[in-house]
Amino acid sequence: MAEKATILVQLDTDPHPSVFDRVVAIDAGVQQLFSYGGVKPETVTPIVHGCIFTRGPADLMRTAIFIGGSDVAAGEALLAEVRRVLAPTAGFGLSVSVMLDSNGANTTAAAAVKAAGRHLDLSRANSLVLGGTGPVGQRVARLLAKCGGNVRIGSREKAKAETVCATIRAAVPGAKVEAVGVASSSDGPAALAGRELVVAAGAPGVVLLPKKIRDTAAALKVAIDLNGYPPAGIESIELTDKGVDRDGVVCFGALGVGGTKMKVHKAAITELFSASNIVLDIDQVYEIALKIG
Repeated sequence: MAEKATILVQLDTDPHPSVFDRVVAIDAGVQQLFSYGGVKPETVTPIVHGCIFTRGPADLMRTAIFIGGSDVAAGEALLAEVRRVLAPTAGFGLSVSVMLDSNGANTTAAAAVKAAGRHLDLSRANSLVLGGTGPVGQRVARLLAKCGGNVRIGSREKAKAETVCATIRAAVPGAKVEAVGVASSSDGPAALAGRELVVAAGAPGVVLLPKKIRDTAAALKVAIDLNGYPPAGIESIELTDKGVDRDGVVCFGALGVGGTKMKVHKAAITELFSASNIVLDIDQVYEIALKIG
């Protein structure tokens, strides 16, 4: 008997399921894609039950759930609820794998840290994450901290950065993270002092690191700007930069990281169908990224 078709159930917290995520799923080889928009935790139970009670345990590895949408916090809440609904039946083999990538935060962060790791020993690197309180920035900072380096988390509001530091310390015991305020350009040189890596992960249209300040960073070796809309978050980095040397600093732009992000996204979807009990969040997505050439 032929294998059952692979089915990816897309749960999007936005009213309309992401076209981007749908295209990537198809390009990753998904045979059937069921897409639902406006999904909330209180509406997820019947969808999950539809996944696990329609196929026998041996075939459930060919059904998986992908959680997306523009609101990362809403996606995290949805993941928690999906896991809660799956828990009572998982011991009987009635479970499906699930992946979280709201706003592309997990795959983007994983790709960015992988790019940095090609040029630096991340177990020892001193890093600065600008826009570090946003969804991508938080994940970049967490991955860098887990690698073992010293990570500064920059924000216009230092208190918010302190909160992110506390969250990372709770998730990564022994994490070397510190909060820095970058409310004005005068804060830049001190925040950059001794940093070998800077990653800009702030909101579109905001220059987080002007070139005149970047030029003061004598220790800087790698700069990664994840802003996909002009102006650049790190001034003078181009969208397409992929390991480009600019004034002695290896630079990556959003599109330069984007190629790896797409590979990670597709590989993660493929991974979902290798078993019926996989959960892919930031740490697991990064492990997938490390396996990609």
